[in-house]
Amino acid sequence: MTDTSSSASAAARIPAPSRPARPEATGWVGWIVFAAVMMVMIGVLHAIEGLVAIFKDSYYVVAKSGLVFAVDYTVWGWVHLILGLVTALAGVALLTGRMWARAVGVVLALFSILASFTFMSAYPLWSITLIVVDTLVIYALTVHGREMQSV
Repeated sequence: MTDTSSSASAAARIPAPSRPARPEATGWVGWIVFAAVMMVMIGVLHAIEGLVAIFKDSYYVVAKSGLVFAVDYTVWGWVHLILGLVTALAGVALLTGRMWARAVGVVLALFSILASFTFMSAYPLWSITLIVVDTLVIYALTVHGREMQSV
């Protein structure tokens, strides 16, 4: 008779391949939820800012020549509208824990900072507010973003 118990016990000793462990969800997941909600809000604000620039150029304080880049407000309006819609969609995807939404969120927040900076002379308080919120979003996504996957 053949002894199969030794081969079975040898197979039991070989560790099974393991997947990398996901980090345990902590209280910092709230930062990611904050970032996702802020991305949706920033997206909506950019879209509103874009629609205002498209339909009512006279709303802004500075003339078109006073912008950092001499561009027509209608062009800026379309840039803000598209950036806003994509940012809001990425914020919604971030709530589901998608890794691509985290990466896209950081890039879009950087673009949002640049767009707000160049638009600062036209509407300074609005632009500074968006820059501060975008900075907090980048912090949340880069430091604590991985924890959202385990929720």
